Amino acid sequence: MSIQVDVQYGPELTQDDALPSPDQIGAWAHAALAGRREEGQLTVRVVGNDEGTALNETYRHKQGPTNVLSFAVEDADLLPVPWLGDIVICAPVVEREAREQHKEAPAHWAHMVVHGVLHLLGYDHIDEQEAQAMETVETDILARLGFPDPYQSS
Repeated sequence: MSIQVDVQYGPELTQDDALPSPDQIGAWAHAALAGRREEGQLTVRVVGNDEGTALNETYRHKQGPTNVLSFAVEDADLLPVPWLGDIVICAPVVEREAREQHKEAPAHWAHMVVHGVLHLLGYDHIDEQEAQAMETVETDILARLGFPDPYQSS
């Protein structure tokens, strides 16, 4: 078995939205898992504002959409197929952030996928030490993908 990444697009999104392809999303997820997991499954769902808002309000109790949500599966190794969890990325938020932060959209999309996958693996950024460790790993993965440091101001 290997890593399987299922990519879904929510019904709010249209063909006109500039979204990464399933192959791009899968490649970014695989890069985040390289050397960390040999097998498993995860889903990356790309959504619009309405679905992103509903999920953020339901699970984080925060108003409005956020860029990425990760839903890790507890004890994934105990399942017949190691299910890592689900990642939800809100397309309008990611696109707006890329513009506001003067980042290339693909670089920001890759960062959100990598960030979400690392959350599934137990990385977090609740305190400064955890945040620094997670940012270091993210920056290394993104550099291997050819993207700049997402934490450097432009």
